[in-house]
Amino acid sequence: MRHIAIVGSGPAGYYTAEAAQKLWGDDVCVDVIDKLPVPYGLIRTGVAPDHQSIKGVSRRYEKTALTDNVRFVGNLTIGQDVTVAELRSFYDAVVFATGAPHDRKLGLEGEDLANVFGSAAFVGWYNGHPQFAGLDPDLSGKSAAVIGMGNVALDVARLLSKTECEFEGSDIVSHALVALCGSSIETVTIVGRRGPHQIMMTPKELGELMHLERASPRVDPADLPDVEEDVFLEPGLRKSVTLLREFAAIPESERADKSVEIDFDMFASPVRFIGTEKVEALEVERTKVENGRAVGTGEFYTIPADLVVTCIGYRSSPIPDVPFDERAGKFANTDGRILPGLYCVGWASRGPTGTIGTNRPDGFSVVDRIAEDLAAGTIGGVRSGRAGLDKLIAERELDVVTFRDWKKIEQAEEAAAREGSPREKFVDIEAMIRARG
Repeated sequence: MRHIAIVGSGPAGYYTAEAAQKLWGDDVCVDVIDKLPVPYGLIRTGVAPDHQSIKGVSRRYEKTALTDNVRFVGNLTIGQDVTVAELRSFYDAVVFATGAPHDRKLGLEGEDLANVFGSAAFVGWYNGHPQFAGLDPDLSGKSAAVIGMGNVALDVARLLSKTECEFEGSDIVSHALVALCGSSIETVTIVGRRGPHQIMMTPKELGELMHLERASPRVDPADLPDVEEDVFLEPGLRKSVTLLREFAAIPESERADKSVEIDFDMFASPVRFIGTEKVEALEVERTKVENGRAVGTGEFYTIPADLVVTCIGYRSSPIPDVPFDERAGKFANTDGRILPGLYCVGWASRGPTGTIGTNRPDGFSVVDRIAEDLAAGTIGGVRSGRAGLDKLIAERELDVVTFRDWKKIEQAEEAAAREGSPREKFVDIEAMIRARG
């Protein structure tokens, strides 16, 4: 019997569990461990609440979780409740699938001003992550700046621009819904260091901006390259740039009845945040692109910003006794291998790149590495697996959450949902524990 522990219950974690089952069938026991009492990681607290079709992938993970040889162990923090060394003594392989839950910093003057948030915190706030539920951003100003040219920046800009009725069908948490519906923001500026041909935004997400009730996207035609140059782009990026061209062509008469403007400010590199106690503006330097890189031109200007959300990337969480690459913000690894018997997968391995689906081949690859190491005899031996972990949990009187417990929490969230919403998430860990009965 192979014994595998997977730390993290998001997409990378459950794809890895699925891969282990496919390779070893009934001859493997997999424990999926999470520090939260609820599973699914990024799907629950990272995917935009108005993208319910994407969240539907959790049904696949549930199918894996309900099999006899995979179990969920929630409310258990590795490195705190149980050490990595203890975990390694119980299992043939320990796989870290912890994602990248922390914001990467810009390192600019004024970044610690009030109302400057990283996207992990801001997205966690409107998605009900217990760590960020109390964020309480001030939305009473007129202007917001969103730094970044990826889909997360689009998510933040879109949610800042929606009306209350546009949130119907979403699972945005109530405290965020109330705040966003009472927002005074009239301009959302999306700030990017490079130009249209370097954006990371996908066509589907960009296209959503064309259908907002009270908001209109704006692109300066002067920022667009000659249309003939689009032919050299890969198809997805070409579609995205075509949408930017459509934004630039929207007549002013169509914008007249829109109360919110989403303004794309490209070729603009953030320099510093301006304000006394709270952010008031963002200073940027005009750039040009040379060999794919943004180069400053020496021209500076300011963008009004009563709220700033930086969407520039994420970092994994270091765990005691696990080698960590501080510069890259991920576990130090080679093709998913950290140390003998210790592995990582997904964003914890490669950094915050790719889509949710990218984690599936990543999960199968790391299981292949484990199989190679077992065959070579570099890992393995007599292991107690989940029996050893359960004994330790009992000795320390740790209150862990099972998948059956999670289903009770889920039922309680669904029962508490407001009309038109699939659920009202618990944003407090103690409330989650109480809901399991």
